[in-house]
Amino acid sequence: MNITIQSIHFDADQKLTDFVTKKLDKLESHTNKIVSAEVYLRVDKPATHHNKITEIKIQIPGHTLFSKEQSSTFEEATDAAVDSLRQQLRRTLEKMRAS
Repeated sequence: MNITIQSIHFDADQKLTDFVTKKLDKLESHTNKIVSAEVYLRVDKPATHHNKITEIKIQIPGHTLFSKEQSSTFEEATDAAVDSLRQQLRRTLEKMRAS
C-alpha cells in the first residue's frame, strides 16, 4: 500500500507519521486490495480544544473510502478515522463478495 501523509499548516514529527502509518498498516490485515492511502492532518482553529483533524482516503479497486475525524489530538482523530474506515472496508468487501 502506498501511503501519502500531508500535514497542513504545521510540520508533523516522525513520531506522528509513524503512528499514522502503523494504524493504516493494520487495515491491510483485513484485505490486501488496498492500493493507496492519502492522509491529511490539519489544525482547524488553534484557539479551540478539539482542533486536530485527520482526513483519510483509501483506494481499493472500484471504490474510494473516506473518513474525517476531529479531536483534541491527532492520535485520537486518527484512531477514530481508521476505525470508521475499517467498518466501511468490511461492509464494502462483504458487498463485493456477495456480487
